[in-house]
Amino acid sequence: MTPPPRPARRFTGWHMTAILVAFFAVVITVNMLMATVAVRSFGGTVVENSYVASQKFNGWLATARAQRQLGWQDRVTLDAGRHVRIAISGARGTPVNLASVRAVARHPLGRAPDVMLGFHATQPGQYVSDRPLPAGRWQVHFALRARGQEEVLLREVR
Repeated sequence: MTPPPRPARRFTGWHMTAILVAFFAVVITVNMLMATVAVRSFGGTVVENSYVASQKFNGWLATARAQRQLGWQDRVTLDAGRHVRIAISGARGTPVNLASVRAVARHPLGRAPDVMLGFHATQPGQYVSDRPLPAGRWQVHFALRARGQEEVLLREVR
């Protein structure tokens, strides 16, 4: 003998209400979580005025083209003591003796203060910073000068 069929459960307005409330609770929770993570990880202003920065963009491109024409090759590394090392060579691989090397190391998220770096030559075309960088990831903005020519580099070191 087979048992009698069970009556089908009806889908009521309460079921739909529960589904909608659960759906929007998940959406709102995820949005709040993502907004909190975004606000806590943003280090600050990238540029003060984006309109003014956009007006300078073509000048930045022209500077980059002029630097490329110099043909300088660079290699940036960190030594065991976390001193920044930079090697500069010309288009033919010959060392470039620079008049000055300066740099500013910036934390990518702005969570650590900028570190000003001075450099001294160790060999022709090779320079080492006067102080080590703290642990972490850094963007190093170099200003290199030689024989009236200047090159600006941005390199990341870890």
